Amino acid sequence: MPCRVSRRVTPTSLPLWPLLATLATQTLATLAAYTLPALAPMVAADLEVNGAWVGYFVSVVYGVGIGSSLLAPGFIHRHGAVRACQFVLLATVAMLLICAQGDLLAVALGAVALGIGYGATAPAATHLLVPRTPPRMMNFVISLRQIGVPLGGVLGALLLPPVALALGWQNAMLAQIAPVVLLIVLLEIARRSWEGSRPASGAPAPLLATLRGPFALLVGNAALARLTFTSFIYSGTQLVFIAFMTVHLTSRAGFDLIAAGQALAAYQVSGVLTRPVWGWLADRVMPARRLLVLQGVVMAIAAALAGQFAADWPAWLIVLVCVAAGATASGYTGIAYGEFARLGGARRTEATGLGSSSMFAGVLVLPALATAIVTTLHGYAIAYGVVAALAAIGAATLFSSWRE
Repeated sequence: MPCRVSRRVTPTSLPLWPLLATLATQTLATLAAYTLPALAPMVAADLEVNGAWVGYFVSVVYGVGIGSSLLAPGFIHRHGAVRACQFVLLATVAMLLICAQGDLLAVALGAVALGIGYGATAPAATHLLVPRTPPRMMNFVISLRQIGVPLGGVLGALLLPPVALALGWQNAMLAQIAPVVLLIVLLEIARRSWEGSRPASGAPAPLLATLRGPFALLVGNAALARLTFTSFIYSGTQLVFIAFMTVHLTSRAGFDLIAAGQALAAYQVSGVLTRPVWGWLADRVMPARRLLVLQGVVMAIAAALAGQFAADWPAWLIVLVCVAAGATASGYTGIAYGEFARLGGARRTEATGLGSSSMFAGVLVLPALATAIVTTLHGYAIAYGVVAALAAIGAATLFSSWRE
């Protein structure tokens, strides 16, 4: 896998092997993160808890991931991006082993273990890919790497239930360890040609200083501050659709569970397929910051329409709204990370860590806000209306950068 790059030479071709390595790292880590939600009924019954408690697993992963995404740049600068990817994978193995012990405490500790590594996925990928990627295809490459998030979710939904039914949910956890360990070994083989034999450089900075590092980029960088705020909104909007879609469609639109699941699959697949398309458009047709504004407008309209879903709506129109929501609320992340890297300049790794922390925070806050509105006011229209308004505010925030 020879792909070492001289800092003085502009790359001219797709960095295939680093791209595949970072894509595989993201996919396997996300697959592990969504194992418990994919197997929620079986896990909840075995642990003798309400199924809703299993849903908190991903929240813990992302909550801990906020901190690890801010700490990751310091680790990457000292040890290299390949070591950071291996650390993510080691955290994934730890989570799978701990959760496979099969009790509630183990599940909670497993979520923390994965979160400690999960925040490094995007900063490590940016650090490894950007110097090896021609500027003309930067957004496309980063968007391809981001396919790993929905791809991990789709693989979990398709592969894990049959394995769990045949072997038990703990063994479905353990079955994931082999490919993760294999990738760790392959990364070690590639590491020397990609980064050389680099020892840790310098003493680690104090913890608080490391956490503050990415936020220091916001000082005097209004464009980065606007992107950080909007990414918080957009990522939260993405998870609101995922969290509510099946229960909303079954309770208000007359869908059965299979049809609702197919609508959610259409949303997820739309996000997978459009990410590289958005990346190509950002490289060839329109700057990423403008595309992000247009995406915000579309996701705001989709959220407003979703709040009005009813049994008299034709199924094709509901699925069309879901596809539009997936293409924007799920499809935006690749070009957003590309924009974080561009605005971060020489400190692109820190900027990407900042972007990850803002997205993870949005994943925690907006679904919780929407859930509170639904449970308090007993309706989805207001919740989706609030989300639509926030998405519009996010788009308007970026609109001031339209001519930059």
